[in-house]
Amino acid sequence: MIKFIKNFRKDENGAVTVDWVVLTAAVVALAGAAYTAISDGTTSLTESTGEFIEGKDPS
Repeated sequence: MIKFIKNFRKDENGAVTVDWVVLTAAVVALAGAAYTAISDGTTSLTESTGEFIEGKDPS
């Protein structure tokens, strides 16, 4: 039993998986934050552009 515990403690195969999961979660969170910051400005710009185009005569 002691040998099993020592081998389990030395085994690092799962640690790499945890690192990748944490890194992926951080990238997803950063992308979500960037999307939130950009979406407000683009919505406002789109509405302003639509209002400008509606006021123009097509001829």
